[in-house]
Amino acid sequence: MSEETPICSAKGCRVDAVWVLAWNNPKIHTPERRKTWLACEEHREHLSQFLGVRGFLKDVVLLKEWDELGG
Repeated sequence: MSEETPICSAKGCRVDAVWVLAWNNPKIHTPERRKTWLACEEHREHLSQFLGVRGFLKDVVLLKEWDELGG
């Protein structure tokens, strides 16, 4: 049984993810809670802006670094 390659969270995108966008909604999540979206290179900026304008974006990390940190 092989692991599936994580794919981008952008609607309709099936490209391999390269980035992890860690976020939380302060109205419903505790401050330490981190939800994640995955992004390919093409959609990283768009998804970051979407979360950023809402004040949700906390961090953008390369997927391989996120995995190494035990994200």
